[in-house]
Amino acid sequence: MDGSTNIEVTVLTGLSEIPAAEWDACACPEALAGGRPADPFTTHRFLAALEDSGSVGRRSGWQPRHLVARHAGRVIGVMPLYAKSHSQGEYIFDHNWAHAFEQAGGEYYPKLQSAVPFTPATGRRLLALPGPTEEIARAALLQGAKQLCDSNGLSSMHVTFCTEDELEAGAAQGLLARSSQQFHWENRGYADFTAFLAELSSRKRKQIRKERTTADAFGGEVEILTGDALRPEHWDAFWTFYQDTGSRKWGRPYLTRAFFDLVQERLRDDALLFLASRDGEPVAGALNFLGRNTLYGRYWGCTEEIPCLHFELCYYRAIDFAIAHGLARVEAGAQGDHKLARGYMPVTTHSMHWISNPSFRHAVEQYLEAERDAIDHEIEVLTEYGPFRKGQQGDA
Repeated sequence: MDGSTNIEVTVLTGLSEIPAAEWDACACPEALAGGRPADPFTTHRFLAALEDSGSVGRRSGWQPRHLVARHAGRVIGVMPLYAKSHSQGEYIFDHNWAHAFEQAGGEYYPKLQSAVPFTPATGRRLLALPGPTEEIARAALLQGAKQLCDSNGLSSMHVTFCTEDELEAGAAQGLLARSSQQFHWENRGYADFTAFLAELSSRKRKQIRKERTTADAFGGEVEILTGDALRPEHWDAFWTFYQDTGSRKWGRPYLTRAFFDLVQERLRDDALLFLASRDGEPVAGALNFLGRNTLYGRYWGCTEEIPCLHFELCYYRAIDFAIAHGLARVEAGAQGDHKLARGYMPVTTHSMHWISNPSFRHAVEQYLEAERDAIDHEIEVLTEYGPFRKGQQGDA
């Protein structure tokens, strides 16, 4: 490959094989001088917590195969990468691709997946050290992933929830672009929640006020917990919530109990928990993670159904926090048209895909072209039906 002949790409079977400082110099260089990373999800501490807790590994069907690019012995790029034996926990659905490939006599699994497990949050996947080697490091990581896929006879390699500029690097190497959709709340410099409500239609303002009043009547209090305010007993409560939600949505929870212990130990400054209690007993909680400019909503759970408390903890408290702390946006996770009425507007998210078989690649490419048109149309329609007053919608 032009300009990268002196780049060596190696495979790691776990984050323990690379010092945290070398990984994070590529994954979150913006945090080296202090402050938060753009997002915590590709940091060494987050990905290692998934591995060390057993949430990721052979049992889970996510086997680490992280790539490291070196130039003259120096780490200049890293890429979170996993060998997958299924398509669970990805939020970019390719089950139909797997079915079609296997119906034609192929073996779709295992495949390679560059992603943050169980985390549908947009962020960098080609993690290159800033500077003159940045472009060739990203190219070398992509080529290394493709070669790992092809040399092992794997059907495909997928890079999900990547950034738009990474799509250009992928297109240069023949990866197919895919569009999907989420709902994000954008901060327009609101002074407070009331200022946000003022930009909504009258009907939506009334609905949100009613929901907040209903939630407030649950008879307890809501704590906002982060950093040293988080204690082990909070994770005991949240584990109960998470198990209930996980068993209903996925059959079994993706994360192990040990992961939350490691969040307490290593990631409590990255975590933000809205915890609702009544008479001293936790009844519901919403777990978020903090980025430099974004609040990432991740998990919700409860021990009893309380009217509107889900909306309050997951959406309205997140907006309150973002306004109070000058954050630019709230990403409330995957799917959920119900978020639209609560001020979370549709945005395009991106992934890119390497399909080894030429005939199958052509079929997927045609599918993705039609899908992109459908996603664009859906976002246009949803934006038109958004809760903002006419004339405000396009900026939301």
